[in-house]
Amino acid sequence: MSRPESAAFAEPAHAAAVSDGGSDRIAWIKLSLAFLPLPTPISDAKVFTGRQKPLTEVAMIFCEIRTRDGHEGLGFAYSKRAGGPGMYAHAKEIAPTLLGEDPSDIQRLWDRLCWAGASVGRSGLTVQAIAPFDIALWDMKAKRAGLPLAKLLGAHRDSVRLYNTSGGFLSSPLDEVLDNVDASRARGIGGIKIKVGHPDHAVDLQRVDAVRKKLGDSFPLMVDANQQWDRMAAARMCRVMEQYGLTWIEEPLDAYDVQGHAALAATFDTPIATGEMLTSFREHAELIEAHASDFFQPDAPRVGGITQFLKIMQLADYHGLSMAPHFAMEIHLHLAAAYPREPWLEHFEWLEPLFNERLIMRNGRMDVPDRPGLGFTLSEQARAWTTETAECGKQP
Repeated sequence: MSRPESAAFAEPAHAAAVSDGGSDRIAWIKLSLAFLPLPTPISDAKVFTGRQKPLTEVAMIFCEIRTRDGHEGLGFAYSKRAGGPGMYAHAKEIAPTLLGEDPSDIQRLWDRLCWAGASVGRSGLTVQAIAPFDIALWDMKAKRAGLPLAKLLGAHRDSVRLYNTSGGFLSSPLDEVLDNVDASRARGIGGIKIKVGHPDHAVDLQRVDAVRKKLGDSFPLMVDANQQWDRMAAARMCRVMEQYGLTWIEEPLDAYDVQGHAALAATFDTPIATGEMLTSFREHAELIEAHASDFFQPDAPRVGGITQFLKIMQLADYHGLSMAPHFAMEIHLHLAAAYPREPWLEHFEWLEPLFNERLIMRNGRMDVPDRPGLGFTLSEQARAWTTETAECGKQP
């Protein structure tokens, strides 16, 4: 694939008029849209119930920011199915809002970006399009301090408990799932999650039973129904799965069924986990304040970046919840390390080809890297998978 040509987009009238007060200013922004292909199509319960097609690629929106003084930051958002090009288009529209601004004022800049697109909403795609900018600014802030992001935020630990999801999809035959369990444990994974929510409940129980026997009674095992049960089915499945000593049952109901999740959390000993599909602080606040889960699972790219994620973390800690952020371990490792209560980190190796650096796993945990910022740079492979780029401002 040939490299795309960069497209310039207009700078706002205010950029040249901002008084810098002697501080550094954002001078240049580059956005890139790339498509990460998966080795094999992936299916969870949403495919088996006919709601979605198998997943074959992940759309990535990268943001590179540089300041007048030469400081740099890298951030990204993603979409696992439709929406990537739309997020990229919205990001291009709002990007010039940042030119001439002080990169340290991250919370204020988040508000500016949000209100720049508020006429089409303050959640969903419009908020997810803010995430690449916000994450890049936090990456830059930590780099300027010479600290890993976790240390800038205030780390509670130097490593985080780690569980694997990518080996347990419903599209994988049971024998393959069991082989993946062995491979994950050999790599240093500390927990295993498999997908459930198959239209035939007997298939789910067969798979859970086989994996539990493979792991033994004490090894952490989680299951994820991907929102595919109704309230009656969820209650029945939660009841029968109590025997397996699961670490949690994830998304047993529709992501917005707060009352239903709260009822399950109050009824069963097995913890309930949910939150990955929510795309705003307010949606998470409703879930947390209703005591609708035992594990909250925010996703920084989906809630608009690190700024909003930190607000969710603070509220969840106040309510005594455990945390297990969704996907994007390259970002969430730092945020999990900064959470006061011992969290879990979700391991997906899918994004590894996009970056030059690798994370270290051992003894069931993932080490927080000592590199400044998030600790990642884009690989040549990421550049090769890029289909569109756009720039605004001038490189210093």
